[in-house]
Amino acid sequence: MPAIVLATLNAKYIHASFGLRYLLANLGELRPQASLLEFTITQRPLEIVETILARNPRIVGLGVYIWNVAPTTEVVVLLKRLRPDLIVILGGPEVSHETALQDIVRHADHVVTGEADLKFAEVCRGILGGNRPAEKIIPAPLPEMANVALPYDEYTEEDIAHRLIYVEASRGCPFTCEFCLSSLDVPVRAFPLEPFVAALQRLLDRGVLHFKFVDRTFNLNLNVSRRILEFFLERLRPGLFLHFELVPDRLPPALRELLAKFPAGSVQLEIGIQTFNADVADNIRRRQDYAKLEDNFRYLRAHTGAHLHADLIAGLPGETLESFAAGFDRLVGLNPQEIQVGILKRLRGTPIARHDESWGMVYSPLPTYEILQNRLIDFATMQRLRRFAAYWDTIGNSGNFVETTPLIWSDAASPFAEFMRLSDWLWQKDGRTHGLALVTIMEQVFAYLTEERRLPRARVAEALWHDFQRGRRGEMPPFLRPHLPATEHAAPRSSLTPVRTTSRQARHLGTGGGD
Repeated sequence: MPAIVLATLNAKYIHASFGLRYLLANLGELRPQASLLEFTITQRPLEIVETILARNPRIVGLGVYIWNVAPTTEVVVLLKRLRPDLIVILGGPEVSHETALQDIVRHADHVVTGEADLKFAEVCRGILGGNRPAEKIIPAPLPEMANVALPYDEYTEEDIAHRLIYVEASRGCPFTCEFCLSSLDVPVRAFPLEPFVAALQRLLDRGVLHFKFVDRTFNLNLNVSRRILEFFLERLRPGLFLHFELVPDRLPPALRELLAKFPAGSVQLEIGIQTFNADVADNIRRRQDYAKLEDNFRYLRAHTGAHLHADLIAGLPGETLESFAAGFDRLVGLNPQEIQVGILKRLRGTPIARHDESWGMVYSPLPTYEILQNRLIDFATMQRLRRFAAYWDTIGNSGNFVETTPLIWSDAASPFAEFMRLSDWLWQKDGRTHGLALVTIMEQVFAYLTEERRLPRARVAEALWHDFQRGRRGEMPPFLRPHLPATEHAAPRSSLTPVRTTSRQARHLGTGGGD
C-alpha cells in the first residue's frame, strides 16, 4: 500500500493533472511509496473517499482548483471524519491565496502554497520521518527550474491513448494583467531547453501526437519558441496537433515563417486580447499594441493554416456593454475561427479586487467567482452577456455553424448586436443555454433566420445542410428536407476526408469531426 496518495478531481476525464505529475516526479526516494488517483467532478465525494481510503495511505495530497474546490471540500471533510490520523495536504492555485477565508483549509492539516514541486516532497519526508511541520500554511519558494524533475515519464499509456498531454517550456508571465494569477509569477522562468526537447522526443516515440503547451507566453523568448517549432517541423507526421498561447502583438518574421510551414489544422494558437478598449486595458494594467495585434492576425489568417482561438472578457472595470460590443465586432472582422467570450472572474489573490469600490464590482462568492454586476453593467445585462457567451460557444465556436453564422449578421452593421438578438430570442424560446441537441439548435437557428430575419429559406437550409455535413454526419435532418432538392438528402459520410485533429477544428476545416 502506498504511503502517499496524490489525488484531484479533474473537470473531465480527458484532462490529466499536470501538477500532480510534477509532484510525483519530484518525490525522489519516496516515489515508489506514492500513487496517483484521478477523479472527475461528476463523481460522488463519498465514492472518491472510498477509493482513496482503500489504498490505506498515511498522507493524501489533493490538488485544489477553482472548478473542484466545492466537491474537494466534501472529500476532505469525509476523509478526516473517517481517518482522523490521515494527514491531508492541499495545494494548487485555489488554496495558494486568501487561505484564512477558506473552509477547505480549515479542515485540512497542511497547505503548501505556490509551486510545490520540491516543497511537497520535503514536507512528506518530514512527516514520514516523524518530523511533522508545526505550521499549517507552508509557503513554497520558487524552485530553480534546473532542479525540477520533468514529469513527462509519469504519463501512462492510458494517458497517451485517451487524455490531453500537457507540456511547458516555461512558467510565469512578464505582464501584470490584474485578472490573472499568472501576473503574480514574475519573472518568466524557462526550463533547460535541451532536456525539455529530449522529453518531447520521448513522448513522440511513445505515440503522443497532441501536445498542449501551457506556457502563458510561448512566443516571449524567440530562441526557445523557434527551437520548439523547428523540432516539430522536422518530425511532422499525420495527426500532429500543437496548442500554444501567444502574446498577440509579438510575432517576428522568424516565427511567422515557421508557423506558415505547418499543415492546416496542426497548430492552434490561443491569443488573449481580453479587451480592445485602451482605457480598460490601462485599468487592468494590460499592455498591448493593437495595430501590431491586428497585423499579426491578418498574417496568420492569410498565410498560415493555424486555428486561431481568441479571448475576450466581459465585465472588466470600465468596460461598457457598448465598448465590449465594439471590441467583439472588431475581433469578428479579424476572422479567428473561435472567439472565447469569457465572463470576468475574481480569482483568489489577483489584484483585480482593487477596483471593487470604484467600479462597483460585485462577484459571486461561490466558485467560479464570476462578476454579477458592476457600475456600468447591471445584473440583468450581465445575465444576457452570460447567455450570449454560452450560445456563441455552441453556434459561433463549435464548427457546427461555419457557413450559417455569418448569415446571423448579414447586411447588418454589428455582429454583436445581431447575435445578441438571436441569443435573447433563443432564451425566450427555450429558457436554457446548455444540453441542446445539435439538430434542435439548428432547427431553432433556421426558424430565427427565416422568420425573424426573413432570409430565404433555401439559402439558410443550404448553409445549415453544409454545416451538418462538416461533422461527417449522415441523413439530412427532417426540418431541412422541404427546402432542398431531394437529390441532396442523403450525402454519404465518405464524401469528407477524415483528418486526425480535434473534432472542433476538423469541423472548422470541413474535414469531419462528430458531435
